[in-house]
Amino acid sequence: MSTSASARLEAEHKLQRIGLVSDSALAHLATEDLLPELLDRVRQVLNSDTAAVLLLEPGGRELVAVAARGIETEVSQGVRVPVGKGFAGQVVARREPVQLQRVDSTTVVNRLLWEKGIQTLLGVPLLLAADALGVLHVGSLSPREFTPEDVELLQLAADRIALAAHAQRAKAERAAAAELQRSLLPTQLPIVPGLELAARYVPGDEGAIAGDWYDVFLLPNGWLGVVIGDVVGHGLPAAIVMGRMRSALRAFALEGGDPAEVLSNLDRKMQHFEPGMMATVLYALVEPNFERLHVSSAGHLVPVQGRVGERGRLLDVAVDPPIGALRDVRRRVTVSLMPPGSVVCFYTDGLVERRGIALDDGLERLCDAVHPAQAHTVCADVMAELIGEDTPDDDVALLAVRRQDRADLGPLELTVPAVPESLKEVRSAMRRWLTIVGASQDATSDLLVAVGEATSNAVEHAYGPAGGVIKVRMELRGRDAIATVCDEGRWRPPRGENRGRGTLLMHRCGDEVRIDHHAHGTEVMIRRAIGHAE
Repeated sequence: MSTSASARLEAEHKLQRIGLVSDSALAHLATEDLLPELLDRVRQVLNSDTAAVLLLEPGGRELVAVAARGIETEVSQGVRVPVGKGFAGQVVARREPVQLQRVDSTTVVNRLLWEKGIQTLLGVPLLLAADALGVLHVGSLSPREFTPEDVELLQLAADRIALAAHAQRAKAERAAAAELQRSLLPTQLPIVPGLELAARYVPGDEGAIAGDWYDVFLLPNGWLGVVIGDVVGHGLPAAIVMGRMRSALRAFALEGGDPAEVLSNLDRKMQHFEPGMMATVLYALVEPNFERLHVSSAGHLVPVQGRVGERGRLLDVAVDPPIGALRDVRRRVTVSLMPPGSVVCFYTDGLVERRGIALDDGLERLCDAVHPAQAHTVCADVMAELIGEDTPDDDVALLAVRRQDRADLGPLELTVPAVPESLKEVRSAMRRWLTIVGASQDATSDLLVAVGEATSNAVEHAYGPAGGVIKVRMELRGRDAIATVCDEGRWRPPRGENRGRGTLLMHRCGDEVRIDHHAHGTEVMIRRAIGHAE
């Protein structure tokens, strides 16, 4: 055969080998199918016995085996290799091909490789731009020398794997971040008689999940906690930090203390366990009688309040450094009045910040849009004025809290599990509602006792081990409060002696009591004049 013919055949053979690992048909495969297919082709073109892919874990300190052929136990046993250690660790640390002619405990961290009997290893880094994502390596059960062409082909396959792995990881992170963020935002806002709560959340135009969140919760002492925050960054890391901050803040809030103390504890915790992170957070507490709002801001934009007969205005709140910015910050609390009918809006910067527009202009527009209407109406008006038909560049979180007037206070309606722990929630909600309608202390005490007995009876008698729910409704008819307690169970006979005193108490505390047992449960109606608040 002539030299030219031999060269032509060699070139054709090389193109065939390249084609096996760069076939355009591979582009249609999902990553979980692409990796095994590519590893099979790599073994074929390089005539190797094993092939494996290890990817860097988040944090960049370890490689973990994600796909293998000929040495599948590397994946099933979850092999991990520290960066810079052993064969694979050296490949990713040096970011260049490494060929190994001696495979034993002195050169390789993963014992499976020498136990398999591999004599020769060739590894190349998975590179995307300047970033190393992992390692692709092949092995031979007999001594051999991989050629420069072999290295070139393996690197070609590694480049394709790097693109696929990056795309798959980005997709998985977006999905995880979105799901995490959805799980952390309240599925429903608490029902607080005398207050209206409404919220909106809109993701930004670029689709990357940010660290915006809001939270509303009732504390055991009757105060209402309101939180809104924004973690610096995007994607899964920001969402993870957001979740940890939310959980930590709730825990510190349960321990008590004013908003400044809670934020100080949160700052100390985050700086210790999440060094380098930063977030703006505003934490507010609404007094049980709704008269005042106690606010502490860690670098977050201050709320806007709308009062009856007044234009919306920024609350005069002291703004301290963000969480994670400085150590040993002395945080402050500002107290603002919440007159009946007033509304307070909490929000993240995506609502008011726009490219090329001053922040002050966005805040002015927000103040113009906030007015003392129902909370859901305020949210709708604010979004219409500041967002309109545009998709915001950044995520937007908006939360409106309105203190109702007595004139627009509707009935109290609660649906709670039929367990003893629910009785405290019912009493707390009733006390708030009766305070707002102006019930006297005697009427409030009597109704709390009567409804408490009715709900206790439902917990004890209405349901078996499967449990159920209790519905409590209170409404005002003239100067009478009408309380209705309903269950959907079949009552069990009283246990023990001297039972039935609950019914007697209900009759003594109410002006009228009616108990109806029917096929679908029991309904207790209690009527009591509310008198005049002192």
